[in-house]
Amino acid sequence: MTTPGNPLDPETTLGPMANKRFAAAVRAQVGEAIAAGAVPVVDAANFPQDDGGAYLAPQILTNVDHSMRVMREESFGPVVGIMKVSGDDEALALLNDSEFGLTASLWTTDPERAARIGADIETGTVFMNRADYLDPALVWSGVKNTGRGGSLSVIGFQNLTRPKSYHLKKATA
Repeated sequence: MTTPGNPLDPETTLGPMANKRFAAAVRAQVGEAIAAGAVPVVDAANFPQDDGGAYLAPQILTNVDHSMRVMREESFGPVVGIMKVSGDDEALALLNDSEFGLTASLWTTDPERAARIGADIETGTVFMNRADYLDPALVWSGVKNTGRGGSLSVIGFQNLTRPKSYHLKKATA
């Protein structure tokens, strides 16, 4: 059962999008994909709180392709497209054929393979078998049009400061 509400409430299982217009953008991506042949896995009727506002029913889409906005744009919403590829090379080519590069999530039982593929993915962050946790000791970073700099960790702190250097030499008389 889904419990919509404040994300800080431990009983909440579905929080709102940050803004109604962001939810509308995700709805548009999902709607366009379905109209182009994507198959929705989640029955939106199970989420009556999705009233067209900031609360948005999550969705998993199959039968997607790389031309769909849901596969090419950052949504920051509860939607994922699952697309078959012929192998790692095709997957990497499609992943890197994007103007964005915030996060990739690899699902595998082979950590060496994940490390090898993760090194070639043009993103600031790579997860293996998860995409649900930010470690405060690790930088949260993006590349390409996702953004520059980083947050979290010492590196993130340094991005919020402006050091100043003084090069002083004692005057001689």
